[in-house]
Amino acid sequence: MRIADYELTLKKRETLFGWQAAIISILAVIFALLLFSLIFIQAGANPLDAYKEIFDYAFFNPFGLPLTINRFIFLLLCTSAFIIPIRAGLWNIGMTGQLYAGALSAFAVMFAFGVKGAKFAEYPALIIIPLMMIAAALGAMVIGAIAGYLRGKFNLNEIVVTMMLNFIMFWLVSFMIKDGGPFMNPGGRGESFELPTSLYAPLFKGVPFTLIFALGFAFLLYWVFAKTKIGYQIRAYGQNPAAAAYAGISAVRIPLLVFIMGSALAGLAGYHYFAAVPGVYKIARSYAVLGDLAFYGIICGLISLGNPIAAIPVALLFGGLTNGGRYVQGKMQLGFGIDYALLGVLMITLVAFQFFYRYRISLVKKRKESLDV
Repeated sequence: MRIADYELTLKKRETLFGWQAAIISILAVIFALLLFSLIFIQAGANPLDAYKEIFDYAFFNPFGLPLTINRFIFLLLCTSAFIIPIRAGLWNIGMTGQLYAGALSAFAVMFAFGVKGAKFAEYPALIIIPLMMIAAALGAMVIGAIAGYLRGKFNLNEIVVTMMLNFIMFWLVSFMIKDGGPFMNPGGRGESFELPTSLYAPLFKGVPFTLIFALGFAFLLYWVFAKTKIGYQIRAYGQNPAAAAYAGISAVRIPLLVFIMGSALAGLAGYHYFAAVPGVYKIARSYAVLGDLAFYGIICGLISLGNPIAAIPVALLFGGLTNGGRYVQGKMQLGFGIDYALLGVLMITLVAFQFFYRYRISLVKKRKESLDV
């Protein structure tokens, strides 16, 4: 394309540095917010006031910030659960079912210790809480192993299998907490029994200790993919399964391994939400909403290009906007769904701007051709 004396061209990038990717992502966020300003104007709200309320509540308000941190922990664990298989070229769409399995397994530990119905009893938290976390990871790993084994052994599509497992686990949770199920609340409500106070996940200045696990696993995964043999095998399998098999990398072991690893983190996300988030401490009637939220882990994983470290600010941004968007919707009396619309525009823009990860715009001045008379 020619503009005056300049020619606008697209050139494929040979390399993309981290700071370049960060700048592109920041520009994408700014563009998305400017674009969504039109919707705020259409709704009769001042965009500057709306964005001020969103970010103030999400990141600076003493009530909103803890909600953002809890949502961030949940999203980062789900994102990591998606990133591990996607580095092997496999899609984990089953974080929902895996976190349900993790939550049920954690509550099964309490059920086995006779916690149900004994609200004010004191239980050995130093024993039960670690057991709940281990059970949450193991329970989710069983669900993930099914998808990984079927993919590796029989080449069954992991997307179909994980989606089917999501539905199975959804109805299993419903059976366990409703209509006389084993985990049903003693009061007869269609939700699980509540955690005793002694088994609440420890908080440090209002922040659940699961934050350490979410951040720690993100950095650990980055190191595994960058520095270890198994990380290299996972990446090689993801880039070319046939060549990886020729090199001796097992076509059964890798899918099974990545789904087991990813589902364990999804199970911890289930434990975090139902046992560590203040005000929850039970599997509530609205557990299906949490399953839908897990799918944001897919978006965060794709936006971060499978980089566990890059996923940290992405998950934090989405965690803040999910809370701030819902808050401003009520405070400014905006229409229902404004928060989801904001996230939708942000997701589409961030994905679209990934085009500039592969190409750059070049503006070259053309020399004027001499005319002989």
